[in-house]
Amino acid sequence: MTAQNSMENAAVIAIVGGTGELGSAIARRLVKAGERVIIGSRDAARAASGAAALVAEFASAVGRVSGSSNAEAAAKADLIIVTVPFGSQEATLKDIAAGLTGKILVDTTVPLVPPKVMRVQLPPEGSAAVRAQKILGEGVRVVSAFHNVAAHKLATDVVVDCDVLVFGDDKAAREAVIRLISVCGLRGLHAGALVNSAAAEALTSILIFLNKQYAVDGAGVRITGDLKPPAGG
Repeated sequence: MTAQNSMENAAVIAIVGGTGELGSAIARRLVKAGERVIIGSRDAARAASGAAALVAEFASAVGRVSGSSNAEAAAKADLIIVTVPFGSQEATLKDIAAGLTGKILVDTTVPLVPPKVMRVQLPPEGSAAVRAQKILGEGVRVVSAFHNVAAHKLATDVVVDCDVLVFGDDKAAREAVIRLISVCGLRGLHAGALVNSAAAEALTSILIFLNKQYAVDGAGVRITGDLKPPAGG
């Protein structure tokens, strides 16, 4: 198996920031589906505890889930999902950068700036995803996704009525991420180049506003219409 094929198949998935709300929810769905997962955290002991909790919940997870520091998790994985707050994005990416060359990195970062989280505040680079690519360089295949999914719903077994828009300049990398989204029980959709991530990142603030304005328990996005499979698969 070539290195690229290994990445596309996501033999081992690291969840950087995997003890947070979104990270732990994604990890749980992947582990339940039979994927091999490393939970990463700034606190390796906390990551190990998170892994142990999943083993306790899913007996089939024995030997398929572990916990470690963020940097170690990224170095050991084939595909990395970063689930940290915007304020921690740069430091986290620099911490794990040495283990990312040639790999797919999924950035879930939404540029929320408390306390005004209901107002769109995109960074100077145009989006958090483009910022991630600039920090990491062209040797890392950055894809962005999971911006508009309510983490507290993803953490349960309920069907989440929300599509996941997937952005990236590498179509094969986007396809690998869409496969993982499907494994999580959601529909992932190709949404174009990495710069387009600005739309989904900005939409998160709008969804937070809608949640408050209309007392919604986690508003999401659903693309309507009869979507046909993309040419070539």
